[in-house]
Amino acid sequence: MKQGFKAGVAQAVHAQTNFRHVLYTGSYMQLVAMTLPAGTDIGEEVHEGHDQFFRIESGQGKVLIDETTYEVTAGDLIIVPSGANHNVTNTSEDDALVLYTIYAPPEHAEGTTHPTKAEAEADDEHFDGRTTE
Repeated sequence: MKQGFKAGVAQAVHAQTNFRHVLYTGSYMQLVAMTLPAGTDIGEEVHEGHDQFFRIESGQGKVLIDETTYEVTAGDLIIVPSGANHNVTNTSEDDALVLYTIYAPPEHAEGTTHPTKAEAEADDEHFDGRTTE
């Protein structure tokens, strides 16, 4: 029997300060919390075969999708289609950009936590078929 995942946003997203923290991995989608310190970004990337959803919980930033740039703030959502070059940047000089993202299908190995962007870039992990339950 599967239980799925339930948590309040404060518990799941705001309570953690890691660059990336996988919260739940299903067979077809994955929930990841992210915190970008002031002035930092995720780094430009392209996911072939993966759509990605972002929900901004706090802070301000910009999201690049191919040639389009969106200004974002708390409450905004962004969908990045498969194959699109994209980046998320925290444009604040003081505050973290807190968000969660949903990959469909999963992108990262179950249980992955990267405290910093540098650690994420140094780790070559990818979804290996293992799910949360």
